[in-house]
Amino acid sequence: MTRTYTLRRRAEQQAQTRLRIVEAAVALHGSVGPALTTLSMVAERAGVQRHTLYAHFPDERSLYLACSGLTLERDPLPEAASWRTIEDRRERLRAGLLAVYGWYERNHALAACVLRDAEHHALTREIVEQRLGPPMAAWQEVLGTRLGARQRAVLKLALSFFSWRTLVCESGLKPAAAVDVMVRAVCGET
Repeated sequence: MTRTYTLRRRAEQQAQTRLRIVEAAVALHGSVGPALTTLSMVAERAGVQRHTLYAHFPDERSLYLACSGLTLERDPLPEAASWRTIEDRRERLRAGLLAVYGWYERNHALAACVLRDAEHHALTREIVEQRLGPPMAAWQEVLGTRLGARQRAVLKLALSFFSWRTLVCESGLKPAAAVDVMVRAVCGET
């Protein structure tokens, strides 16, 4: 009985330590960015020794996968499949962009740092492509149904985090107004 209790308690402590390490890394990725985050910084912020960090994460890749996994578990990316049932093209675009822009709003600081670093940091780019690539491709496929080549190009612009940031954060549009601007642009309206 005592051994089972001790093992269970040890497993719980290990899980808590692992979570503390991942949360520390996510916080650093959202403030300084993954490219500038060192394992020493993560260990210090998590309150563990480096050897403890390495016991849970033998390399940066495994830590990055855990970080992106936790982030997407806590706030999953919008599912494109739910938009497929919306027949009206404009309403489908509006629903999709509202969902995507809502996710960007909730994850602004982290997304800004990660997407910035993905442009020049190979590991960050790999994880972004792995985690965000398939959902973004699904967004483009579902929202791009019955659109011409130019409209699909504008849709790609509309789905970009950087476009959202320009419209909402830098230009001061409300999210619904930003969505309206992009729906009109995709549909070729002025």
